Amino acid sequence: MAEGRRLLISRRMFPPFKVRCTGLDKKAKYILLMDIVAADDCRYKFHNSRWMVAGKADPEMPKRMYIHPDSPATGEQWMSKVVTFHKLKLTNNISDKHGFTILNSMHKYQPRFHIVRANDILKLPYSTFRTYVFPETEFIAVTAYQNDKITQLKIDNNPFAKGFRDTGNGRREKSTHTYTHARQLLLSISMKIKPTLEPQDGNDF
Repeated sequence: MAEGRRLLISRRMFPPFKVRCTGLDKKAKYILLMDIVAADDCRYKFHNSRWMVAGKADPEMPKRMYIHPDSPATGEQWMSKVVTFHKLKLTNNISDKHGFTILNSMHKYQPRFHIVRANDILKLPYSTFRTYVFPETEFIAVTAYQNDKITQLKIDNNPFAKGFRDTGNGRREKSTHTYTHARQLLLSISMKIKPTLEPQDGNDF
């Protein structure tokens, strides 16, 4: 992966992880979840315009499962729209107390999407998870983009980066709010996906 997919660690993922579901029981209720796990046991560095292994991975914090805020909802409700995990928040602060997903910079990660047939979040520990992994969403978390074009793409399209946009006089201004968070690691996915989830056994899940 010469260029590779790089994500800056931030409060929210951008662009957000999106999925479209099919094959669910319209009347049954489901809980949708997402987590992000280490893709391997390596640390990486960007050298000579390519990613290469730079050593063994740092210890990972226990991963937190993010529950989509619309959960639980009926299969009909989930299938009627594109499901967006735009409120998933990320951080590199290992002491985080807010429930954010904690990532290490320069490490490779894989998002995972989970569907659970349950009508109450309290039933999650006793429910069966159906997990979907999309290899194209794998990414390396970084503290700064290595490609200026990617940086500009984020500025132009991320609604949370408006403080970095041109003012119209050929200058780019930073808002105080944006600058306040500049020292934090930002996470931003460099692709949008809308995969379709088909029932594995041909029946409604």
